[in-house]
Amino acid sequence: MAATTETLTTERILAATEEVLRRHGPAKATVVDVARALGVSHGSVYRHFRTKAALREAVTKRWLDRTSEKLAGIVAGDGAAEDRLRAWLAALFEAKRHKAGDDPELFATYTVLTDENGEAVGEHITDLTAQLTRIIEAGTGAGAFTAPDPAAAARAVFQATGRFHDPCYAREWQQPGIRTEFEAVVELLVRGLKADVTP
Repeated sequence: MAATTETLTTERILAATEEVLRRHGPAKATVVDVARALGVSHGSVYRHFRTKAALREAVTKRWLDRTSEKLAGIVAGDGAAEDRLRAWLAALFEAKRHKAGDDPELFATYTVLTDENGEAVGEHITDLTAQLTRIIEAGTGAGAFTAPDPAAAARAVFQATGRFHDPCYAREWQQPGIRTEFEAVVELLVRGLKADVTP
């Protein structure tokens, strides 16, 4: 039975778009394909998203937000800042590894989409570094870290761990020893945050 515009929601359109992208890839997927998957006219989809680019950007943002939401739970959690920092970095790495390893076709599609949607990616990175800043601020406030500028420290930690979450390194994430390398980098960063920087 075909859906009607009354039952057509943004979430349903985004879920259908993700499935169409998985099936056809970003080069061939069209709004008509999405509409067909939903059993509606393509005009119904355009009432929710004015352009194909807007739809692709919304799908990209939805994909990135899934990771941000999982990590936000760690930021808001209880426990020592050091433990939350380690857990946050590990969760980010695992989320990216799973996305790349469990569904490589969809991951490749989203790599293309994130290249197209720099604004969504920029917002995602801003959100992630803000989450890191909150953890480092908490650690500094508790005396566990000695970061005079938590925001700068958060940016440095994010950049220093890029090999473990930037999609351009995805081919390395399944290599033997990658977990050991990740843990060594995190250990170095935590020691740096704990170092006494007073003259």
